This record gives sequence, structure tokens and C-alpha cells, in this order.
Amino acid sequence: MRATFDASGEVLVVTGGANGIGAALARAYAQAGGTAVVLDVAPSAQLAALPGIEQHAVDVSDRDAVFAAVERVVARHGRIDALVAGAAVQPRTTVAATDPETWRRTLAVNLDGVVWACQAVLPQMQAARRGAILVFASGLAHMGRAEASAYAASKGALIAFAKSLAAEVAGDRIRVNTVFPGVIDTPQFQAANPSGGEREHWAATTGIGRPEDVVGPLLLLLSDAATMTGSTLTRDRAFPAEDPAHDAPAEETA
Repeated sequence: MRATFDASGEVLVVTGGANGIGAALARAYAQAGGTAVVLDVAPSAQLAALPGIEQHAVDVSDRDAVFAAVERVVARHGRIDALVAGAAVQPRTTVAATDPETWRRTLAVNLDGVVWACQAVLPQMQAARRGAILVFASGLAHMGRAEASAYAASKGALIAFAKSLAAEVAGDRIRVNTVFPGVIDTPQFQAANPSGGEREHWAATTGIGRPEDVVGPLLLLLSDAATMTGSTLTRDRAFPAEDPAHDAPAEETA
């Protein structure tokens, strides 16, 4: 994706950024001149070779590990300008069959991991009196889905958490917003929708986007041009970020 915003000299932390939307954002942020630091339990070999991107192997459910990683970022760069909390797991199981470990692990990654990341970056942002935090929610928080109760519950809790955090840090000029990215073809989406029929359903009802399609709105929310906080950006059906058919020049007619 072409860089639209200038992130020169700035530092973004992305949790769960080894693939999917987080990885697409990390690439775009680096192309815009910033440094993208990815915290993921399994770093990406593809991102490892790209300039402007750093990776740390971190399980975001481990508060001490998250804080240690953020301390390394601050020690190296002296600043953190933005956080995108995207790490999540999405197990498929009915409520009746959900075991305690699955339930706790889902909330530990999807909810606790966001809280720990916010706690870790806030002191740096508060000292600078500026910053942007984006929390990934999901439409399933509102409409639910069979065999996705733990995931939907965690995302619903994140909506309330982000609203509350936005109110707390507004005086420090730190913006906290929630993003509903829509149905995006990521490894997590593929794992949660393994059958062709499930994917056909989403393709027919909302469309299935690419990770790159979400990057533009995210860059806007991370930039100073986005003056809002405590808000929610929702992508339902949308045009792709780049549509070759649309962008191609029209054929000349006689």
C-alpha cells in the first residue's frame, strides 16, 4: 500500500502483528518512515528482513513479558507514539463444551493482553502528552456467533474497556479508539472458518477483505489528523484498498 501519512521518527507497537492486519500495518507504517515493533508469540520470517520493522517474541497474556518488551523498545528508541492491540485467539467451541482452560486462555490473550499492553505504554505516552491507542473489537461482540462465545465475550469487554480508558487519558492528549475491521482474510479467519460453506456465507453477506484493505483507516486513526477519542470505526462492506479494474485507464473509443 502506498504511504499516505508521514510517520517519520515515530514508533508504533503492534501486538499480534506477525501476520494478518497487524503485519500489513507494520509494513505500511515502516514505509511511511516510522518504526513498527511487533510483539507476537511467533515472529514472522517475512517481516524479519524488512527495514523499519522489529520483532519480539512475546505472549501478551504474560504481563511481565509485555512490560519487559516495551522497556526494551523505550530503551532503544526513547519513545512510543502509538499502540495497536491486535493479538487474539478465536477457538471454535460451544458454550456447553467450553473447558476452563479454553475460556481463560481466550480472555487472557484477547482481553488481559490488551490491558497489559496499554499499561506498559501509557507512562511513555503520558510523559510525552500525546499518543494513539487502537483496540481491535469485532462485530461478533454485538451479534454473537455459535461456537464463538469466548471470543465474542472478550471483544465485548474490550469495547467497554477502550471507552473507559479513553475517558481516563483524554487529559493527557492520548486518543483511544476501537476498530471493527470487518471480515478479513487472515490466518485467524481461515482457522475460525475452515469450511468452504462458511467462507461462502461471509463472501455473500459482507464480503471478505484483505489485510491491506484495513491499513488506510488505521493509519488515519494513528495520525494527528484523527482528533477523535472514545470512538469506534466500523468497516462493513468496503472497496478494496487498491482495485486494479477500477484504477486501470479507460479504453479509448472512436
